[in-house]
Amino acid sequence: MAGKSGRVISAEQKFSLNKFLFRWETFLVIVFIAVNIMNITISNRYWSVNGLFNATNTFLCVAFLTLPMCFVLLIGEIDISVGSQVALSAVILGVSFNAGCPMWLSLIIAVAVGALCGLLNGIILVTFHELNPMIVTLGTQILFRGIAEIILKDQATGGFTSVKWFSKLYWGKVGGVVPIMFLVFVVCAIIFGVVMHKSTFGRRMFAVGSNQQAAKYSGIHIPKMRIIIYTLAGLFSGICAIFVAAQMGSARPNIGTGYEMDAIGMCVLGGVLTDGGKGNFIGAMIAVFLLGFLEYGLGLVNISSNIMMVVKGVLLIFAVMVPNLKFGKLHKRDSETV
Repeated sequence: MAGKSGRVISAEQKFSLNKFLFRWETFLVIVFIAVNIMNITISNRYWSVNGLFNATNTFLCVAFLTLPMCFVLLIGEIDISVGSQVALSAVILGVSFNAGCPMWLSLIIAVAVGALCGLLNGIILVTFHELNPMIVTLGTQILFRGIAEIILKDQATGGFTSVKWFSKLYWGKVGGVVPIMFLVFVVCAIIFGVVMHKSTFGRRMFAVGSNQQAAKYSGIHIPKMRIIIYTLAGLFSGICAIFVAAQMGSARPNIGTGYEMDAIGMCVLGGVLTDGGKGNFIGAMIAVFLLGFLEYGLGLVNISSNIMMVVKGVLLIFAVMVPNLKFGKLHKRDSETV
């Protein structure tokens, strides 16, 4: 827009090669490429279309939890009960199916149980707003898994193999190559990405995470938003439980252990800050596949799970440190020049 003085005012930012190269997502892409090169080098079984698609099945169950976890972290909160929600949802799925419910109804019940667990988290945090989300979800983590263990004790519930189409949710492929679960995940990821970066709800999440008081006085209904996000986390815990049950053909109270840490780790590695207000959904998705293929590649050469944990731990520490050093300084310099 040109004024009387002839000066042109533009709201569009010019492309900056320096800023692009030092984006966290660019760095993740470079690491992702390096991981794949390493995997190809150490195992001749790695580089095949079927093998790579099969690899996605090993980590996409957890990846479903990263979708709502991005939202939870974006508003500056955390949910460490999602793994237990997966366990309880899967147990209820098995119990309802073996009680005579048709499988389709059991699936709806499982998802509903997950959503109710998330709703409970949201209601507690909204009602007692002075409570820390980590402490509350730690309590519900124990509660949900405790209920699952009371229902089944140390037993498993199964019989899912009698419904042939159910196992195909995890093992089935479109065209004999692309897993059904992969396609479902891609559709869900696109929806979450659009909501996070292109919707009013997404802009409000960034505002709440950046400054909750300012967001409150600007008219954002924060309690309603928190309840929606935590319920969404529970809903996808139920969906995750369905895929896990389809994979195993049974359900046990101990499934989903550690899923919450994996989901949070993927989000953090992807650049979603734990104190809220900053993050890129694409970065989180790159991190999902980076960690997933890294673990798959190391597994092909029989690297122990303990070493994998060390490698993932180092990556997460690095992910937390680097933005506060190189990338943080660049952001500060850019801010000072505006």
